[in-house]
Amino acid sequence: MLAIIAALPEELSAIVEAARGEGEIRTETVAGITLMHATLAGRQVLLARSGVGKVAAAATAAILAERVTGMILVGTAGGLGPNVNPGDVVIATELLQHDLDARPLWDRWVSPVVGVARIPVDPYLTAALAAAAVGACSAHRAELSALGFGEPAVHPGLVISGDLFVATAEGSAQLRAELPDALAVEMEGAAVAQVCAAAGIPFAVARTISDRADHNATVDFPVFLNQVAAPYAHDLVVGALKVLT
Repeated sequence: MLAIIAALPEELSAIVEAARGEGEIRTETVAGITLMHATLAGRQVLLARSGVGKVAAAATAAILAERVTGMILVGTAGGLGPNVNPGDVVIATELLQHDLDARPLWDRWVSPVVGVARIPVDPYLTAALAAAAVGACSAHRAELSALGFGEPAVHPGLVISGDLFVATAEGSAQLRAELPDALAVEMEGAAVAQVCAAAGIPFAVARTISDRADHNATVDFPVFLNQVAAPYAHDLVVGALKVLT
């Protein structure tokens, strides 16, 4: 059974609605985290809203690790790569904690838990998400155009995470200088990656780009969440599940 995780309720809303259409959702609460046992695309899944930040995401992933055989994390991120624009989808190939620095005990960014800075994703789950992302971008061109976005694209590459909401040109410029191959920045992915890597559980991460991680966002974030991020998350997850079936 796979777990589907998102940090915010809006990012998970369309997925939950689709699951309700397939049958009853049974909930249980473990350590304050609500798990939803559901059917999605004909498969039994666990849905979970982690909350924002690495600690919340790691706690959720640790609870799920006892119950599932794989995890998919979806939601929004800020774009860092030169051609990564709002409305695009970044499919993580590896994840890194940009705010982790345990020098001199370990090199900068290296996780003491798994011994590497860049944690690779599961190729099978990631290939399914990548295939679904192409369809999602195609399906939502009109909505994106109405919001003033250009033609959406799918980008595979490095996603970085930290307990910092990066929303200034200075902050994003510093990350680009230090990690020039990073495509997107968010607050949960690398934490889920660390838990999964330590537990030997396959995982994949897909992020819909809401802005350029600076102060120049052209669409209000709540509007983006409801009109873009929620339907994208649904299409990414349902599309991936259909590929995996």
